[in-house]
Amino acid sequence: MVNRVLVLNAGYEPLQIISVRRAVVLLLQQKAEVVEATHHRLRTSTAAYIAPLVIRLRRYVRMPRRIRLPCSRRGVLARDRETCMYCGVRPARSTLTVDHVLPRSRGGLTSWENVVTACRECNHRKGGRTPEEANMALQTVPRQPNFFAFALISELERHDVWRKYAYA
Repeated sequence: MVNRVLVLNAGYEPLQIISVRRAVVLLLQQKAEVVEATHHRLRTSTAAYIAPLVIRLRRYVRMPRRIRLPCSRRGVLARDRETCMYCGVRPARSTLTVDHVLPRSRGGLTSWENVVTACRECNHRKGGRTPEEANMALQTVPRQPNFFAFALISELERHDVWRKYAYA
């Protein structure tokens, strides 16, 4: 039985993950509708309801677009989709490192614009040099995530049904 439900905004943007109980309340108040459900049923003494897995709010909720998220290893891995930004491979999460584009030894800061995900081999090969000096091109330019649902991406990636809403 699923005990958490993904809430989508009226435009199908992920907003948050809530309990099944809170989701049922939103459904009964007709503030939301079921987008996807499980095969389980929620039973009361008088009725049975489908157990929601994803619900969508009927009215659009305006969310701030510029939320300053702290730069963290988990956040960088999620932003880069656990892919080495130099060679493009997706090794095991435990073998991924966070690499400073401008090395810290040269004054590089730990910021969204200066860190990328790298496999151990690429990070070792780059060493204390810039990507240009090491003749290693970045696949994408690192930047701060600017959408609200970024905080949910790692959660959404773990659930097969929710994954399709992660990058919508």
